[in-house]
Amino acid sequence: MKRFFLIFFGSIIFSNYAASQYNLEIEIIEIRNDVGNIMLQFFDENEEVIIQEMSAITDNKCLLTIKNLEPGKYGIRYYHDENLNGEMETNFLGIPKEGFGFSNNVTGTFGPPPFKKWLFDIKEDKKIVLMPLYLD
Repeated sequence: MKRFFLIFFGSIIFSNYAASQYNLEIEIIEIRNDVGNIMLQFFDENEEVIIQEMSAITDNKCLLTIKNLEPGKYGIRYYHDENLNGEMETNFLGIPKEGFGFSNNVTGTFGPPPFKKWLFDIKEDKKIVLMPLYLD
């Protein structure tokens, strides 16, 4: 009988843990071309990078999935690495020459938007659609 209760309560605890894990699908659309990769950083609410991804572009789109996320607030920044050098290309004024973007499709004035504007909630499986900004 004792063994039954241990198994029963253990399965309840495990099912609650498993139920609190969510998946995020990120679709980046309207990419200028299929050359290069999308370089993406995924942040927790403390502005710490928890995942870095590199993904290919097909038909001017990129699709990434991040699995097993805890409920909470997260942010994304990414850029289109057209020349495959692993760095965001900028001109002599520091203005990006490659496409870039942030979660919530927020933009900044004279620099990146404040981090708190990037944040979005994960409370369930979610899909977000992002569009890069090209300044040239």
